Formats: sequence, structure tokens, C-alpha cells
Amino acid sequence: MTQIIEHCGIINKIYTNRIQVLIVQQTACNDCQANGVCFTTENDSKIIEVENLESGFNVGDKVILFGKKSNGLLAVLFAFVLPFILILFSLFIMNYFIANEVISGAISVGMLLPYYLILSLFNKKLKSKFKFEIRKEIEV
Repeated sequence: MTQIIEHCGIINKIYTNRIQVLIVQQTACNDCQANGVCFTTENDSKIIEVENLESGFNVGDKVILFGKKSNGLLAVLFAFVLPFILILFSLFIMNYFIANEVISGAISVGMLLPYYLILSLFNKKLKSKFKFEIRKEIEV
């Protein structure tokens, strides 16, 4: 059984073939009793684009976005784990060949540029892989 990730959001814009949904992610601080006086409370809003295959959605509608949890884990792999491994691996290689640690570190961090450029070449394929689906939120 595949696990599903769900996010509640509000439709921001509607285009002919896609919908922009605004998602506000809140930290766990909302449940804390010191929420009113604490300055660490963070709200992060993101805009997610979803293919619009059906009509019936209007700007301002509350919706639920859902997708496979395995896609989220794969996105974390591409965005964080592989770049970290690339930096670490290249740092060890550069330290072996170059005595100056600053230059080795700069080259290792510079290895991220080709990594993300190559990743951007596969942008269409990745967008088709990491799809969210949309449905209207049922109001109680």
C-alpha cells in the first residue's frame, strides 16, 4: 500500500491547463502555550502548480493536494542527500590532490553548480515524476 502525503491549500490562480495552489506550512509552535510571546514561530508559504484536468475549481477554493510519499523521499534524495554526498566525496578527493584546504573546499562546493545544471536539464521529466493531484476540501 502506498502512503499518501496531503497538504491543504487555497487556489491562488487558475490557468487553462494548471492551477496554482498556495500552501501555508506552520511549525508545531501553534500548539505551544507560549506561542503568543515566542518569536520563533515560523509560517512558510509555498506555491505548488498542479495540472488542471477538470473544471469546477475557482480562485479562493480550499483544496487538498496529495501525492505519493515515495516521491517526496525521492525529491529529498535529489535535493539534499546526493549533493551532500557529492560535496563530501569531492572534498576528500580534492584534499588528496590539493594541499590548500580553502581551495579544496571551494572546488567541492563548486561541484554543486554542474550537479544542479544537470538536474535542471531533466526538469520536465522530474516535473512529470513529482506530480500532485488536487481535490476540493470537504467542508464540515
